[in-house]
Amino acid sequence: MSIGVGPEAPVEVAPGLGWPRRVEVHPGVGWPDVPRETVGWPSDPSVVGPQPDPPPAVPSQPEPDLAPEQTETGEEPGPEDSTPLTPPVEPADDAVTPPVAPATSTTETVIPRAPGPRRARFEQDELAAKPEAPDDLVVPRETSTPVLPRPAARRTFVIANQKGGVGKTTTAVNLATALALGGLRVLVVDLDPQGNASTALGIDHGPGTAGTYEVLIQGETVADHVVESPEAPGLQVLPATIDLAGAEIELVSVVARERRLIRALDRYTAEHPVDYVLLDCPPSLGLLTLNALVAATEILIPIQCEYYALEGVSQLVRTIDLVKGELNDRLQLSTVLLTMFDGRTRLSAQVADEVRAHFPAETLPVAIPRSVRISEAPSYGQSVLTYHPDSVGAVSYLKAAEEIARRGAEEAA
Repeated sequence: MSIGVGPEAPVEVAPGLGWPRRVEVHPGVGWPDVPRETVGWPSDPSVVGPQPDPPPAVPSQPEPDLAPEQTETGEEPGPEDSTPLTPPVEPADDAVTPPVAPATSTTETVIPRAPGPRRARFEQDELAAKPEAPDDLVVPRETSTPVLPRPAARRTFVIANQKGGVGKTTTAVNLATALALGGLRVLVVDLDPQGNASTALGIDHGPGTAGTYEVLIQGETVADHVVESPEAPGLQVLPATIDLAGAEIELVSVVARERRLIRALDRYTAEHPVDYVLLDCPPSLGLLTLNALVAATEILIPIQCEYYALEGVSQLVRTIDLVKGELNDRLQLSTVLLTMFDGRTRLSAQVADEVRAHFPAETLPVAIPRSVRISEAPSYGQSVLTYHPDSVGAVSYLKAAEEIARRGAEEAA
């Protein structure tokens, strides 16, 4: 096909593309030296198209009213070539060869695609944001974490907050790893049917895996189902499966249903010395959480630095008071940990000040910041301390574990 821009000046156009046969770019436009999509040149080398203006936004539309252009020999463009498009051939000596990228073969259609600067920057951003492969990660050296003081007696923490998404499981996993890396013996009991703590500590908890459900419902021993975690030496996990979702109903008719967990833990720790027991609870105040409150001696409340978290804490404190008066006199609120702290927002600072005003002695001085590394670590079945030990999240959890161990040693002294 051809476009007539004058009575004697037809311009050859590639069928379906709308581009002239010769496409050049004016200096300063910013496009590559070759068009993003071109096809083979016409079989008649004497046909040379005009030099158009900068390419339009939609290259599929032909550009109207193109001015004719003479060749270097001063001749007008030749008549319309009725021969269909064929692969490029060797041009004549007096013809002007269009500036195209060198092709690997002269018998094939060449479609060069030159990435612009925006695409190059996008690829670089993707590469920079891609996390390192787990095989290339540096495992913390034994000297990176100081040896933490061993408590005089077993300390059992229930990590509870009826509001979801405040960092209960993340806190349980990373504090347990930090304590174990400090040379302590730690047991993590996963009481959440989702089994996120088991996932983050590299423990299989697929359907049929024996764990917390068998201990609570069937009365089996903890020693039969506890698993060593690959995250740190001395770290053991009692995994949870989706079967725990039905434990709430099954425990209703069981005698002394709220004391099933404490009896199992007492039997286990009598034969296997443990320094710390961390109970990861679901985001509710059902029978699973009640078993944890009865079995624990201390409560660790992670509080997200947002307003809704403060409402959940007030309701949890009332529940703690009921449990202390009826089921567990040893239970005390000993630790409050601020999580998801964003120092760039005024709201986080206000919530932190409010929490420290209500719990001045219980709130840890270190706050866990919002960190991408903390969120990425569970996808590799790791804690942030082994996934990225130099990240700000890993350092914060190490400091929190050191403070908890120090307070325990001071109380024992």
